[in-house]
Amino acid sequence: MTTPVPATAATATPATPAADPTAPAPNAAHGPALFRPLRLGGLSLANRIVVSPMCQYSADEGAATDWHVVHLGQLALSGAGLMMIEATAVESDGRITPGCLGLWDDRTEAALGRVLEAVRAATAAPPIALQIGHAGRKASSGRPWEGGMLVPAAEGGWFPAGPSALPHRPEEPPPRAMSLDDIDRLVERFADTTRRAARLGIDAIEVHAAHGYLLHQFLSPLANQREDAYGGSLENRMRLPLRVTRAVREAWPSERPLGVRISASDWVEGGWDLEQSLVLCRALEAEGVD
Repeated sequence: MTTPVPATAATATPATPAADPTAPAPNAAHGPALFRPLRLGGLSLANRIVVSPMCQYSADEGAATDWHVVHLGQLALSGAGLMMIEATAVESDGRITPGCLGLWDDRTEAALGRVLEAVRAATAAPPIALQIGHAGRKASSGRPWEGGMLVPAAEGGWFPAGPSALPHRPEEPPPRAMSLDDIDRLVERFADTTRRAARLGIDAIEVHAAHGYLLHQFLSPLANQREDAYGGSLENRMRLPLRVTRAVREAWPSERPLGVRISASDWVEGGWDLEQSLVLCRALEAEGVD
């Protein structure tokens, strides 16, 4: 039997104060990395959970609607450290479908601003990011539940453009090959959308160069068979994505994070692959991508 030791000033255990529910757990620094804070540029995230961009196909000629208030409002309550708005076109013809979101003029800027104001007023919204892009030859497609095929102009679609006059699917008509003037205008449209996003108080921006959309099309020799400074060699195929990234970085506040989404492989012989992706990533880092 153990004889109990009387409590003294030296041995007595002090009363434990009530736990503060808002205080971080004592072992938070050693817990799962998913729940640890993260700093990106000048942006602090409470954790590393990110709500990925999800196309909603619910915009009105590119303008955000009440659907986006409900959609983004519920995600703002999720506890995620960062919320990213769906792929947002830098021009009308860059939309994937007629229902896709855009940010290319005062009308679309005002519509997205109204949504953000409502979400921020009703929730303790986390930092909000925006993914910006251009669908290229995959533009003017039907919504997924409509089959996703190219929508002719007579049925509400438009004539898409790409790096080369090569269709995304053999059964579809080929896109218009972009001219050098088209390319210059596109770079400025990315910059203009970036400036609009900054005015709306967006916290981070991501350039969409993946999933077979326009910037990925320029990177991939499967879609890009140009014979000028934007085709052929890896250096040439990277030229437009790097120009766009440079223009976005210059238009975007220096303290706000900039990301670029890529597809690391086409999974097709002779296409874009991991080795080329590594070269691109090093070049993007040199352009100030976080």
